[in-house]
Amino acid sequence: MSFNGKVVIVTGASSGIGAATAKAFAIRGAKIALVGRNVDNLKAVESDCKAANSNAELLLIPADVTVDAERIINKTVDEFGQLDVLVNNAGILAYGSILDIDVEQFDSLLNTNLRSIFLLTKLAAPHLIKTQGNIVNVSSVAGTRTFPNTSSYCTSKAAVDQFTRCIALDLASKNVRVNAVNPGVVVTDIHARSGMTEEAYADYMRRAKETHALGRVGTTKEVADTIAFLASDEATFITGATVPVDGGKQAMCPR
Repeated sequence: MSFNGKVVIVTGASSGIGAATAKAFAIRGAKIALVGRNVDNLKAVESDCKAANSNAELLLIPADVTVDAERIINKTVDEFGQLDVLVNNAGILAYGSILDIDVEQFDSLLNTNLRSIFLLTKLAAPHLIKTQGNIVNVSSVAGTRTFPNTSSYCTSKAAVDQFTRCIALDLASKNVRVNAVNPGVVVTDIHARSGMTEEAYADYMRRAKETHALGRVGTTKEVADTIAFLASDEATFITGATVPVDGGKQAMCPR
């Protein structure tokens, strides 16, 4: 797969799946706008991308996807002259039973995990139509399966899946493809950022191996390589798909 001459935006690029995705596109020759809130982390990802491909053209955009969508799109197009791929990866996680959580949590997750994708998609669409580009949204196995004490997150990701399918139909006549990946448990810092303790995280990861058919959790590279495939010219007949990258987790019965 080659992305030579292609321009890619990766949101949430400062860590985890976003950082791995940026590197995956850099290796394949893309020009990449790295979007994230943590400037130091973005610079570290920039260094990783340069180490993977010394010729990589990178643009750092410190930004919050909930308020800076227009600036993200405009700055990318102003810098590179076009847009070929939008990877909507930025997202947050929070826990709690409906008996305990407040509406602020629900609004926060829907704002970051769904509303920002709507805004970025709407603003990017005219540019993607010009280049016959595509969109890859990062959803979750939580979009297709239910888990206790995670209602806000599950709801937001289920909405991302449905949004993906609907926009795929909206843009199909323009030859713009829209797909999503649904990762299972992957080693990132999203759980720590959600407030999970180290002890709880270690126990969670131990149990997670038992709930994935392949007997292990996933890596960010495995998700990133799937994103790159869906965005590539090798996937030109795939649109409206939500692709599980979950080691068989959604195929297993609850235990």
